[in-house]
Amino acid sequence: MSQAITFSAYGAPDVLQLSAVDTPGPGPGQVRIRVRAASVNPLDMKIRSGLMAGKVPAHFPVIPGLDAAGVVDAVGEGAEVAVGDEVLGATVGGSYGEYALLDRAVAKPAALSWEVAASLVTVGRTALRVLGQLSAQAGQTLLIHGAAGSVGVIAAQLAVARGITVIGTVGAHDDERLTALGATAVRYGDGWMERVRTAAPQGVDHVLDASGAGVLADSVALTGDSTHVITIADMSAAQHGVRFSAGAPDQAGESLPELAQLAADGKLTVPIWRTYPLAEAARAHTDLEARRNRGKAVLLP
Repeated sequence: MSQAITFSAYGAPDVLQLSAVDTPGPGPGQVRIRVRAASVNPLDMKIRSGLMAGKVPAHFPVIPGLDAAGVVDAVGEGAEVAVGDEVLGATVGGSYGEYALLDRAVAKPAALSWEVAASLVTVGRTALRVLGQLSAQAGQTLLIHGAAGSVGVIAAQLAVARGITVIGTVGAHDDERLTALGATAVRYGDGWMERVRTAAPQGVDHVLDASGAGVLADSVALTGDSTHVITIADMSAAQHGVRFSAGAPDQAGESLPELAQLAADGKLTVPIWRTYPLAEAARAHTDLEARRNRGKAVLLP
């Protein structure tokens, strides 16, 4: 037996409880890791609350969590890593626990912290996926709503590195952080369209909405084409003719080793806001739902 965070009914963060669970065993091709860090993602909260019940039905009790980094302590038949290897990846069956299973374990560069390694997986793959779906090219202009968020900040860095001009909507405390990454920061809220037009007199070619703040109609108006707008956060996307990008299988996962190395080399910043003991997962959810964070929240079992 080992310890993990579980929930047995949809609800507020207090449904998350520290529980004794059976320690999982790896299947063919899988590895089991002793978790050193587990990332908290917005999708975790949507699943816990029941908001995603129609798309991701729960089989209670549920161990939440998508991403983890840790040390391999058991391997299934055909696994390509060894006991003792330090790895990161997307988990099978949840990451909020002392142990987790990975289908595809990626080697963790020595220079990469456990916190960043765990935080990179979903947000990095998502940023790569949406940039690929938008097909933005060097010399074009990309507007990112929620550019200081975990996906937005990585998408901004990757786009800038590709020669794309990036405009990002942010709050009052994030201007300098986004500007330091090579993007142009504008304030979100009333009047944001005028501020974007001032910052990008050449026009906006593509929009990534990572905020879910009701900006899709105006974003379509900015680009003049709904197919040039994509959201990962606004469930009303179809009403505006906009694509909602979810975590469907694609080639982004194949780039996780590259993302990890970029972060280890200091060429990709993954802001870590706060770490929590595993038992305080409910507090982490509460803080993120209240939008207190300025970067990733990470659980440390």
